[in-house]
Amino acid sequence: MAQVVIVGAGPTGATLALLLVKRGIEVKLIEASRNFRRVFRGEGLMPSGINALEQMGLLPILARIPHRALDAWEILINNRSLFRVDEPIEDGGCPTTLVSQPALLQALLEEASTYPNFEFVQSEPVQDLLWRNQRVSGVKLGEERSISADLVIGADGRNSIVRQQANLSLEQQSQSFNILWFKLANSPLFDIENVFYSIVNGSHAFAVFQGSEGNLQLGWSLPEASAIDWKQVDWPKMLASVSPPWLAEHFRQNAETIERPVLLTVVVGRCPRWYVPGLLLLGDSAHPMSPIRAQGINMALRDVIVAANYLVPLLRSQAGHIDIDAVLPQIQAEREPEIVRVQQLQSQEAAQAELLGKSSLLVSVVSKLAFLLRKPVRQSWLHRQIQLRQGVTQVELIV
Repeated sequence: MAQVVIVGAGPTGATLALLLVKRGIEVKLIEASRNFRRVFRGEGLMPSGINALEQMGLLPILARIPHRALDAWEILINNRSLFRVDEPIEDGGCPTTLVSQPALLQALLEEASTYPNFEFVQSEPVQDLLWRNQRVSGVKLGEERSISADLVIGADGRNSIVRQQANLSLEQQSQSFNILWFKLANSPLFDIENVFYSIVNGSHAFAVFQGSEGNLQLGWSLPEASAIDWKQVDWPKMLASVSPPWLAEHFRQNAETIERPVLLTVVVGRCPRWYVPGLLLLGDSAHPMSPIRAQGINMALRDVIVAANYLVPLLRSQAGHIDIDAVLPQIQAEREPEIVRVQQLQSQEAAQAELLGKSSLLVSVVSKLAFLLRKPVRQSWLHRQIQLRQGVTQVELIV
């Protein structure tokens, strides 16, 4: 039986592992961390991601773990509403849904573990790749353990060790930036209506919403050229000073719950080549996405479907390594156009935010003319969102 080693038990690795083992393929899934409780894990499932889970038969898992639909998106400029869009955006569509990623990953692994052809190797980081006749033949975990494979899948994220060991380059894009990520006590207002607020005030910009597990999550944009020493900032005071009155009051009353922010360095880019013989990169390992509109998890799930379509028939038939290697460029060729377009759309949103961040005067003008700008700006925003929500290409699971 063909054996696949998947490195990284995030959304890409866990869903692909479950798809493969359900189809009779032997999988070893390797995860370096001891648990899934990282400080930041993307929670936003767009309709494209929900559709991918539905095609994979995984919606029952979503139903039994913490999740919550968004009710609306609203952009505030200097405490004035520029525009608001209610969810779902599309007539008859499904709303953006926030899901607890740790709970999702745990549930996926629990189901995969019911299959005898699945093994989960945790807390053992990959140290190196094994090679035979210029082809990847497995992974080395430490001094004492190596695992052979007919195919290695690198799904270990934007800082992929597998990518580095395979000498596959990553071309970074210019919109890479930093975010300070906060968690704090929930506001009852978000229980009534969970709105994703994008707030611009002067040169400051942040987003706030209620996460899937009930607390508020806040991302503060931190340009690389920022003169702010963020470690010395009185954040409850700062957040209150740039927020509308109702939110400012919440920050003041719950100052003690505002956790020390975590600095997230956002890397955006694409690998010109996602594969070498015996190895394929998927998800953020191949194309780290901007956090704008939560595309990372959604694109990863769509990567998984396309990869499974190509790989399952070969792995089931115990095809030779030459046949397996031949489809790896086909997987990249099918997925790359959507990734390129989605990153372009994300870049457009980032450019608008950057423009506002560089000019407090422009922010003031936009705020004062909100009643005139509301309709055209809203329409421009909606045009981008449809593709970011639905995906750009048709992705259908056929195996």
